[in-house]
Amino acid sequence: VQLQASGGGLVQAGGSLRLSCAASGRTFSNYAVGWFRQAPGKEREFVTRISWSGRTYYADSVKGRFTISRDNAKNSVYLQMNSLKPEDTAVYYCAAGTINTADDRLYAYWGQGTEITVSS
Repeated sequence: VQLQASGGGLVQAGGSLRLSCAASGRTFSNYAVGWFRQAPGKEREFVTRISWSGRTYYADSVKGRFTISRDNAKNSVYLQMNSLKPEDTAVYYCAAGTINTADDRLYAYWGQGTEITVSS
């Protein structure tokens, strides 16, 4: 599975962005897909994930502000981010794997990352 993340950019605090993760290769619908982020000087952290069946999970820091969704017909997963905060500034990565987990070590396939900067 090859993943391509897009949609990052510069946004003011309180604004919104929508990230996309487009997949090619194997049957995408069989995989759980997660979004992770890495801020400067920090370790990569779990943001949200969606199971093959569409069940969603969120980190407490983004719950109520971010929404993950998938369109298997388009081999894509989306991350709608609202009410963005400066602490959301990071490089965001999408990842796919056969295990529905928040542990980034268990994801086999990774996109290249897309950068988000939230200004205050």
